[in-house]
Amino acid sequence: MERTLVLLKPDCVQRRLVGRILSRFEDKGLNIVAMKLIQITPDLARQHYAEHVSKPFYPGLESFITGAPVVALILEGLEVIQVVRDMLGATSGLKASAGTIRGDFSSSRQMNLVHASDGPEAAAREMKLYFEEHESHDHEPTLTPWLKAIDE
Repeated sequence: MERTLVLLKPDCVQRRLVGRILSRFEDKGLNIVAMKLIQITPDLARQHYAEHVSKPFYPGLESFITGAPVVALILEGLEVIQVVRDMLGATSGLKASAGTIRGDFSSSRQMNLVHASDGPEAAAREMKLYFEEHESHDHEPTLTPWLKAIDE
């Protein structure tokens, strides 16, 4: 089983889409092992987006991500990093396919509702930024045998 960090960004929270998007992850059979509502600080934003801090668009990105609360969660599942990224669709809601989260709910490049880690190394780094070890809860839903084969 693999884990990834997902952030339901300020636009998602402000537009009251949190429940609808969480439902899509649960409907897919992904397991929520950690979740909390937080306010991202400028310092945390700089850590999270470290590779973008010196870029001209960064001030607007920081202003956006610190502008309202976000829901941070860790999802677990088979190939969860790629599964979640496929569910989100293209980064720009203008280019995301219908049926994806961004394709269905976003019409902006930056206000694209959800962040998800783009690989195993990023997931490990980002989960540590947002969650302490004790905040993650291993559990197996009783319906797991109906969601994946025993040898997966």
